[in-house]
Amino acid sequence: MEINTNKENNISESELKLKIKLNLFGIMIATLGTLCFPQMLNLKKNGLVFTNSIFSVLVWLLCMYAVNLSLNTIDLHDKRGWVIAGALSFLFTTAMLFGVRLEAEGNVDFKDWRFWVSLPALTCLFTILVRKFWNFLSRMELRKRMFEQNIKMPKLSSKLAGKENIAVFIIFILCWLPVLLAVYPGFFVYDAQDEYVQVASRNFNTHHPLAHVLMLGGIICAVHKITDSYNMGIAAYILAQMCLVSGTFTYLIYYLRKKRVSKFVRIAAVLYFAFFPVIVMFTLCSAKDAIFTSAFLLLLINLLEMGMEQDEFFASKRSIAFFILSAVTMLLFRKNGIYAFIVIVPVLILYHRKYRKKICVILITILASYFLITASLTLIFHAQTKENQEMLTVPIQQLARTYKFNREAFDDEDIETLHEVLPEEALALYNPKLADPVKHQFNNAAYMADKSRYVRLWFKILKRKPLSYFNAWLMTSYGFWYPDTVIDVYSGNTVFTFTYKDSSYFGYEVELPGVRDSKIPWLDEAYRRLSLELEQEKIPILSMLYSPGGLFWAFAFIAGYAFYRRKYYVLIPYLLVLALWLTVILGPTYLPRYVLILWFGLPLFAAQALEEEKL
Repeated sequence: MEINTNKENNISESELKLKIKLNLFGIMIATLGTLCFPQMLNLKKNGLVFTNSIFSVLVWLLCMYAVNLSLNTIDLHDKRGWVIAGALSFLFTTAMLFGVRLEAEGNVDFKDWRFWVSLPALTCLFTILVRKFWNFLSRMELRKRMFEQNIKMPKLSSKLAGKENIAVFIIFILCWLPVLLAVYPGFFVYDAQDEYVQVASRNFNTHHPLAHVLMLGGIICAVHKITDSYNMGIAAYILAQMCLVSGTFTYLIYYLRKKRVSKFVRIAAVLYFAFFPVIVMFTLCSAKDAIFTSAFLLLLINLLEMGMEQDEFFASKRSIAFFILSAVTMLLFRKNGIYAFIVIVPVLILYHRKYRKKICVILITILASYFLITASLTLIFHAQTKENQEMLTVPIQQLARTYKFNREAFDDEDIETLHEVLPEEALALYNPKLADPVKHQFNNAAYMADKSRYVRLWFKILKRKPLSYFNAWLMTSYGFWYPDTVIDVYSGNTVFTFTYKDSSYFGYEVELPGVRDSKIPWLDEAYRRLSLELEQEKIPILSMLYSPGGLFWAFAFIAGYAFYRRKYYVLIPYLLVLALWLTVILGPTYLPRYVLILWFGLPLFAAQALEEEKL
């Protein structure tokens, strides 16, 4: 008995020593994190807002409690979990430290010692917190499984499911209709006039996807011919799009119900789709983003189903046809969709080795259909295809920034070469957050005549000013990965009926030939403020639901959790989203419309994190 007692005392003493060490380490990390915390806050050069305030003490106490609680309740020997959480936390911390400097100063100064001190300290802090969050998700899922084992889940009735689907579809339409009346005939914006004019004038180009150009312009022209009203034509297109988007969301709700996701999550998803302003804005917007993202969401669901129920999926002709239709539609409605899709092609072939022949046939069918339809439309409508600006957005912006801030990097011959493709008046329009002013005056003919000449110029200036190039790219992309970004990329630009000022969050506009004719002015004003003012920025926590960068990191940490849990089939849909995100950070600017899938897919991502054993 004495030996056992001594052993127990020795174990207790050992545990006590470990606990003391962990608490001291926690206090150190919490202190360093609190000291470095202002480095990831946009304090407008007024550090006293944080340092000379009781708020900093509260942050320290909260950090210390959270860190110590985490270190004493999670497995310290789980190397895999720590490595994955650490890698994500490092990237997140880097994004925050970069972002706050880009937002405040317009560039990242790598000589700033505070950056290099804050990076490891905040990475350690966030790694511990992320591990605790993942541990919480795991325990919550375990409790759910234990609860459901004692309750007989009701079987799905196809008749009841059909009625529920119809009800959900109608709910979405009814909830969106008042907003359509308020902003009547809808948000006819983001190159809408250009797309309509192509159809009206029968003069086509491939700057915008022809599938969307023909759909948008065709409906407007057809309805205008019947009613002599452009507004009715625009409204008809918006109504058709509402039905497509509502059908997509209804299918997602049905899919969640089929997978026995809790009623609470499904109801929350319905309310979110019905009322959240970002969803409503883009559902009622004529831009191609809503249809593209709807097809993208259906493709994600198909990829999940393909991974979860592999045998059943490849045995079902209906499932395969639905997968092909979703993929082809996605590719046809946004050009960068093809680049994102190509990324997952080898992954699907490797992962589904059992059905390699079938998956190869399916993928070939998708790609062949896309290229055949695109080529046919281009040929039939004699569309012009002579632009290179979209592919060269980043290099153009890099040369323009370096020319403006580091002109000494160019000798006389370099300047002469540069002006052949980018004249002086174009370079004078350089906007750090928006490539369009310079890009639109790019000389395609000169570039096509001697590509290698301009490629050599780009590399020559890169060697001389690499940080200028890096900052040029960061400034057009940081809104996609920095949660606190104020989206004001069009500030000062005058459009048809207003001038952008504090916010360019959404293009609240009705381009000609449409005219705004609101039936519910107060609701119209509410959406105008959300689009063009900083209303959503003033609401703590909720503001992150409006942030592309905030949702991106939510998506990243959920994907990291799936990887940590070795749910590899779940990672294929996440990889597709990541591939799309990688294409847009090489684009001309940052706008929510380019990453709309983060909003459309949020209920699916959330359900996967909260009820991982079902999805």
